[in-house]
Amino acid sequence: MNPHQLLKHVESWRAADGPAAGLADRVRRTLDRTKSWRALRGAWLGHPLHPLLVTVPIGAWVCSAIFDFGTGDRDAARKLVAFGLAATPPTMLLGLADYAELGQRQRRVGLAHAATNATGAALFAVSYLCRARGAHRAGAAAGLAGLAAIGVGGALGGHLSYAQGAGVHRWQSA
Repeated sequence: MNPHQLLKHVESWRAADGPAAGLADRVRRTLDRTKSWRALRGAWLGHPLHPLLVTVPIGAWVCSAIFDFGTGDRDAARKLVAFGLAATPPTMLLGLADYAELGQRQRRVGLAHAATNATGAALFAVSYLCRARGAHRAGAAAGLAGLAAIGVGGALGGHLSYAQGAGVHRWQSA
């Protein structure tokens, strides 16, 4: 099975329907379509904000690997991991705001996207804790595993946006 077929296969993951619909309902009830709901979804910009903000943790974590394996600057790598972790909650919030408006097949992919990225963020939290204890090699290894998970999550997010059209033309006038 090629990568595109794997990504397309996630769309038919019916076992995710219950949890996916429940999560979307909880997000909708929490945000309650207030002005902040529209702002979090990017109405003021004309397109979703989540794809813009994901570049911050991803960029920080990729750069941490460059410092780990390129320059050997452990302190810079640790700080970049921490910076990426600090940018993760607002990135997730924006993703959840978008998630609540997805269709059923999109929610299946969105749930897988969220789960793999949450796994990646958890691995970067482990990476930071290892580094803080002085176990730099273990921290760097956890960071590489985190990048792998984030890569899978990114592929799922790309599929959600580009193959499934999530958020496309949401705020454009007719």
